[in-house]
Amino acid sequence: MNIKLGTREINLGHAQARLALESSFTLLSLFSLMIAGAYFKTQENHHVLAASVALASTFSVEPGSIEARSAIIYDARDGRVLYQKNADESWPLASLTKLMSAEAILSLKAPDASIEITQDDLKPDGDSGLVVGDVWSLKNLLTFGLIVSSNDAMAAAAASAGTASIINKMNETATELGLKHTSFSNPTGLDVDVDAQEAGAYGSARDVSLLAADFLKKYPEFFGATVASKTDIPVGGKMVEAVPTALPILDIPGLIGAKTGYTDLAGGNLVAAFDLEIGHPVIAVVLGSSIDGRFKDVRTLIEATRAAQEK
Repeated sequence: MNIKLGTREINLGHAQARLALESSFTLLSLFSLMIAGAYFKTQENHHVLAASVALASTFSVEPGSIEARSAIIYDARDGRVLYQKNADESWPLASLTKLMSAEAILSLKAPDASIEITQDDLKPDGDSGLVVGDVWSLKNLLTFGLIVSSNDAMAAAAASAGTASIINKMNETATELGLKHTSFSNPTGLDVDVDAQEAGAYGSARDVSLLAADFLKKYPEFFGATVASKTDIPVGGKMVEAVPTALPILDIPGLIGAKTGYTDLAGGNLVAAFDLEIGHPVIAVVLGSSIDGRFKDVRTLIEATRAAQEK
């Protein structure tokens, strides 16, 4: 009997051929078992890993313990709601809008793009110290806008990409993220007409939590800058100091990002991202609180979240 190995042909007797074939089948069987064993071992490890990752506990708070009209605690790692109060009620967003503005702008323009400040950029309410003629990088302008909640900075950044295009992109992104109660009519969140009860943006606490989780995932550097005690930003040959509007909660352990909002129609809004443990981000949102109450509300909810995990 002849057996061909590569380019060589070997003449074997029947007994030798049978032995060679049996050896080949034995090797193939052993190899198959090794592959199967590795597969099931991998599956076993996956099950062990899944079992070892405990889900965060849900909780409740005493009625009246938070001032906000609506609130939510959203576990961004596991996609679970740990606490909610009127979480699907639509409410004016105020400057929480700037998270979506920044996300939309960054999706259309490079962070290193240069932007010159114009007189039109300074028209929105609130003076954050921008100077006509100064040239900023988009990254620095958005960072400044998020840290100090600068309407001028966000207006300038949006105008550089076409304000109408940015607003369209903001609403498109809201739809893509499944933000059912969210809509935007400007990039700052400023009220359009207080007398007519028309806000610049609307959304629910649940929507804001999903937006914040998405922004944290895509742009952690920008979100993280909002909880530094102070940031010096280079503009031309000078440094501009940015002190965060979230200053009252910067002492909360594990805080990884925060955005404030306040207008006549919205009242006090606040979204904060914090680590329940390393690599386990959770989002706290309060809408319709007061200018000071929003900080107390978020602190109360974060403390309650941590306490629930210790039971």
